[in-house]
Amino acid sequence: MPQQPPQDDRCLMVITTTDSERAARALVASVVGRRLAACAQIDGPVTSVYHWKDAIESAAEWRVVLKTTAARYPELEARIKAEHSYDVPEIVAAEITAGSADYLAWLRAETAP
Repeated sequence: MPQQPPQDDRCLMVITTTDSERAARALVASVVGRRLAACAQIDGPVTSVYHWKDAIESAAEWRVVLKTTAARYPELEARIKAEHSYDVPEIVAAEITAGSADYLAWLRAETAP
């Protein structure tokens, strides 16, 4: 019987932004409810300044920080894109290289498929 490849249990912090607190809360409820992220924090409003369609834009946004595993990241990214109102939503992931062992174990358990 073929052996299953080991699951990638590296922990990640994934950041995105939304155009409203309501949208941020809806996104968080969706991804945490599906166990694509163990938890999330919503900050905002924050001011974002960026280039878009040959102009410099400025907007109030709500930052969402999600905690997940690398194994769940592809599904999380797809869900963010599916639910997001932006043409090109910010989705940035960084590996958590150190942290409380108890917390990281909890994060892995909460996002286990």
